[in-house]
Order: sequence, then C-alpha cells, then structure tokens
Amino acid sequence: QVQLVESGGGLVQAGDSLRLSCAASGRTFRPYVMGWFRQTPGNEREFVAAISWSGPSTYYSDSVKGRFTISRDNVKNTVYLQMNSMKSEDTAAYYCEAQVRSYAIMPVTTIVRYDNWGQGTQVTVSS
Repeated sequence: QVQLVESGGGLVQAGDSLRLSCAASGRTFRPYVMGWFRQTPGNEREFVAAISWSGPSTYYSDSVKGRFTISRDNVKNTVYLQMNSMKSEDTAAYYCEAQVRSYAIMPVTTIVRYDNWGQGTQVTVSS
C-alpha cells in the first residue's frame, strides 16, 4: 500500500516562495507519474504540476508555469513543488497524487489519472 505525506505548507506573503514536499512510502513504490493538485472550498481539485518518475517530462498548468517547479528525488521517493512569486490565488490545499497502476489513458492533468493521494497541506498567500 502506498502512503503519500505532504509537508511544507504555511502562510506566506504575496511574492514569497515556498517548497512543498511529498514523501512516499510503500513496499514497492514504483509510480509512473507524480502530480500536485490544489483545491479551494467549494471547488474541484485542479491540476498544478506533474512529473514522470523515470524520465525528464514535466507538466504545468498555465496559471503556475514559470513560477512553480516540480522535481523529484527517486532515492528518497519524494517529489517537490517549488513555488515562487506566489499570488493570493495560489491559496489552496495542495495534494500530492501518484499514478501507480501501469495503464492509464487519461492525461496527467486529470485527477482520474491518479490512484493514490495524500491528505493535503494548506498554503495561504496573503496579499
């Protein structure tokens, strides 16, 4: 069974930076793609960024492209989200997602692509 634990959330001011971490554990953790999604009250979870676990591919939503960077450490089984030049609209609960099943046809930007997720970490950006 895969466990994903997010950390690094908090309260920052507009223009500040923050780095989120997602530590994965499980006897045979071999994801295909790891992603970050975020959610605000009353809204659906929206795609932020994703990274392939074995290759160089990264994906970003238009709203964070150029400001956020996703990266991974395969040895530590950890994925990171570096958030720079933060804006008030980045305020949300951020969730780490993992696609562990071997076959998936939906794009990495869609939540149904993923079959494991963490409990989330809150990020609040004050303006």
